[in-house]
Amino acid sequence: MIRSIIIDDEEESRNVLQDILRDSCRQVRVVASAWNVESGLKVIREHHPDLVFLDIQLVDGTGFDLLEQLQEIPFQVIFITAYDQYALQAIKCSALDYILKPIDPFQVVDAVHKLENRNPPEIFAKQIQTLFGNKNGFERISVPTLDGLRFILLNDILQCEADDNYTFFYLAGGERLLITRTLKEYEEILSDLGFIRVHHSHLVNSKYIERYIKGEGGTVILSDGSRIEVSRRRKAEFLRYLSERILGK
Repeated sequence: MIRSIIIDDEEESRNVLQDILRDSCRQVRVVASAWNVESGLKVIREHHPDLVFLDIQLVDGTGFDLLEQLQEIPFQVIFITAYDQYALQAIKCSALDYILKPIDPFQVVDAVHKLENRNPPEIFAKQIQTLFGNKNGFERISVPTLDGLRFILLNDILQCEADDNYTFFYLAGGERLLITRTLKEYEEILSDLGFIRVHHSHLVNSKYIERYIKGEGGTVILSDGSRIEVSRRRKAEFLRYLSERILGK
């Protein structure tokens, strides 16, 4: 039996989800429910659940705020969300499950089934860290590889290169890592974290840009000696980025 808690600020959503679980997920038993961060923390500490259904937007904060206040996360989480596509991409790239509102019974059943065969909670705890950074201020990202997950410091990523529906990550130290996600998904996550798309196939960490050589589009030289073509249609945006973010003009 999977002991679960529902944390959602909408009473109707809590009731709908509880009915679905009772009718279609007999292996899941709801032991408590809550409506905000404060009450959610209280019931988690009281009931020690195996699984938490967690709304992202709560009345006194977010589901991520709640998780960040826990010293340990010894349970699985299924997010409940009406969030925009950017947030969903972040969740998906961290290999988390989510249920969209209005709640669909089939999506609930599918999410529960997936989590029964997924990583243990300690792995999930590391994935959560991806979304709000660790206590030392270094941002990390969890990335799906062919044989599991890797947890990488953003500062260690020099560039990302598209390879059809996959992406190559080039890391400090010379390692090249094949990731089972598209470059577009990582652009949406990393564009506000110091990364700039310079070409249809390349996303670079501005921290490692050493030179820009003029040309039709131009060429970027990274600190490891890599030469990356800047596409003609991205040249103006890239030069504006260099001026504003790197040169401070």
